[in-house]
Amino acid sequence: MRNLVVNILISLILLINCNSAIAFDFAPEVGDIAPNFQLEGFNKNIKSKKIWELNDFHGKWLVMYFYPKDFTAGCTLEAKGFSELKKDFSKNNAEIVGISADNQDSHESFCSEKSINYTLLSDPEGIISDKYGSWIPPFSDRNTFLISPEGEISYRWISVLPINHAKEVLNVLKKKI
Repeated sequence: MRNLVVNILISLILLINCNSAIAFDFAPEVGDIAPNFQLEGFNKNIKSKKIWELNDFHGKWLVMYFYPKDFTAGCTLEAKGFSELKKDFSKNNAEIVGISADNQDSHESFCSEKSINYTLLSDPEGIISDKYGSWIPPFSDRNTFLISPEGEISYRWISVLPINHAKEVLNVLKKKI
């Protein structure tokens, strides 16, 4: 019960405090080279500890989405949406990466409990989230970037609503190919 109350309070704080104008002003534009990153993370299909970077996805489309917090209602809805469509993204030569300030242990629990089947990266100080105009301390804002196989921002969604977002991203990806 305590976790539910905490999650509800965090969600309310995020809804009240998120200023999409902040992210919009500083987020990379379509056509920009995607800022590089090096972040630790978790993927249940990779057993060893790994640091991911943008070059790991060269030659593939990359759906990189930023989200506030593991286990909150909206973040769970968004993450599960991407998980359900993972095969469709893979068929279109695309990988999915979620980034939040949560640590690897939280990501591991989240992936395990919610059946998340792609990589979640930890950005506890918001350094990479900030490079993508997605940092509203102490959380990442809910923004998504579609990065081309050549490393350019191909499309972006700023302060998205999590419901049906994965389907929207997949539809845009299909039009880009």
